Amino acid sequence: MAPLDPHSFSDSTNPPTTDVSLSLYFDFPSATIHGVAFFILAFPYAGQLSFDTRSLTIHQVLSPINLSPLPFSLSSSPDPIKGTQLSIFLPDDDDTAFNSFFIVFSTSPSSTALQWLCPPQTFNKKHPFVYTQCQSIHARSIFPCQDTPAARIRYTALLNVPQELSAVMSARHVGRRPPVSGEGHSHLLPNGFNSLWSSETRVVEEFLMNQPIPPYLFAFAVGELGSREVGPRTRVYAEAVNSVLDAAAKEFAGTEEMIRQGEKLFGEYAWERFDLLVLPPSFPYGGMENPRMVFLTPTVIKGDASGAQVVAHELAHSWTGNLITNKNNEHFWLNEGFTTYAERRIVEAVQGEDRAILNTGIGWKGLKEEVEKFKDNLEFTKLKNNQQGVDPDTIYSEVPYEKGFQFLWRIERQIGRPAFDEFIKKYIATFQFQSIDTERFLKFLKAEVPGIEKDIDLVLWTEGTGIPPDAYEPVSDLYTKILSLANEFKLGRMPREDEVADWRGQEWELYLENLPRVLKASQVLALDESYRLSESKDYEVKVAFLQLAILSKCRNFYSEVEKTLKEVGRMKYLRPLYRALVQGAGKEEEKILAKRVFSEARECYHPIAQGVVESILAKHI
Repeated sequence: MAPLDPHSFSDSTNPPTTDVSLSLYFDFPSATIHGVAFFILAFPYAGQLSFDTRSLTIHQVLSPINLSPLPFSLSSSPDPIKGTQLSIFLPDDDDTAFNSFFIVFSTSPSSTALQWLCPPQTFNKKHPFVYTQCQSIHARSIFPCQDTPAARIRYTALLNVPQELSAVMSARHVGRRPPVSGEGHSHLLPNGFNSLWSSETRVVEEFLMNQPIPPYLFAFAVGELGSREVGPRTRVYAEAVNSVLDAAAKEFAGTEEMIRQGEKLFGEYAWERFDLLVLPPSFPYGGMENPRMVFLTPTVIKGDASGAQVVAHELAHSWTGNLITNKNNEHFWLNEGFTTYAERRIVEAVQGEDRAILNTGIGWKGLKEEVEKFKDNLEFTKLKNNQQGVDPDTIYSEVPYEKGFQFLWRIERQIGRPAFDEFIKKYIATFQFQSIDTERFLKFLKAEVPGIEKDIDLVLWTEGTGIPPDAYEPVSDLYTKILSLANEFKLGRMPREDEVADWRGQEWELYLENLPRVLKASQVLALDESYRLSESKDYEVKVAFLQLAILSKCRNFYSEVEKTLKEVGRMKYLRPLYRALVQGAGKEEEKILAKRVFSEARECYHPIAQGVVESILAKHI
């Protein structure tokens, strides 16, 4: 066996899947999906075929010719990171090897990609809701697959859901209609669900993704959904709550201009639609770049259009990440470093250079903190790193984003922006719809920019630990002023109201991030008394302030910390708050608070977020 990916059972000697056809029956009462998947391989094959699964029941594997059972086996004990290996044994019938087969399967309530929400956990409080989060290695808990970004697939999907609900996917919506008995592969559904498929209380939503995508970009959501049109290529979706839809439409009204600027910089937008779905507060990320249907946390709706920077990042993925994808998670910077660079170029074009520099400055501070966090395991401060036996969710950090950005910014400074713009366009055109690794990128770079390795230490940047000496802190008058005010706070002076009158969330975030990590409780109270940071509607500001309050043991704000941990599930906020509560000595009261809050809030978090918080608590309690 020759593994493709340290996080997958997929075998490089096996043919990759090219197409998948799914028929999925959503059973909300049991929080399960019963499905049939029809797989087409790149070429006929006889012998053992290895797929990834996690928390799935595999009922049958069937021949495409006569639906006779094909032999299969599951590994005896699940791997704690990769899950369970599904081995399918494809026969050589009459000297004709198979290039297709059916798998009949069911998910379980413990699927790590799915969060099933009961009505009280949703915005409208009326209907249940389910959504996916497949990155990095969770598609295998929805359907069996070669769950590695090295294997790109096209798919069709029939989603059978209760008629009062609707569905969206990272795919083109073909139509919504009453179910038809036996359509698709529904006649093969297990446990009697084939007969329930055509119930009068159900509806079918059909989708098509005819461009090859890595499995982690497979996505859907089902609930009572509404939408608002905000541009010729964009609708904003959310639960059918007018206040949420209106606020989202206002926040993201400038999306089309960002798409146009992205096209000027990186070439034609390849995915036709760029729709947005605002999910319930439990969504574990700021955004997820699912093609055609970006998923967003409601915390990016800030009321001042600044949340559009998250949209800019997810839009940038349409070129870097979705069109060109890292071959596996050891090369994650190829997705996120490029996308962070592209995001800041779009922000600069749409919102101005000051906004882009503030974004870069916050990232610079974050990179330094992440490198310090990994001081006992510097492997994960490398752009190209070894993740054998490592769960990618537990080492998720800003390093691939910000160090990757700094590397590309270093190349831009060396060869000049016009030349670098041409390089990026050619890079995207050359490798679109492919999955590549760091070596392939560097080979392309050296071919397109002869002698670049003499000017920049490419090995140090990609394989070295920490921050290279030629990385660059951003400079602007506004950035310098904010850092100067943060330094003056150390001398006992808070900023005057006239100095911060024009500040938005990013300015406050940068200011707070550059204050000493521990203050006197009286200083924390005075800062909040003047500027009400603990009440900010911008969670970036609020969480930065609450983290400061915890580290300073200013217990006046612990009730607000508890409230925040219970109302949002975004890991960007959970990680620093839980860590601040439990890291270090003399934290017995804080550790008790963290354990109690997590026990009460756990079911409101997505399974990925549950696992991340559990690992933090296990390490420090």
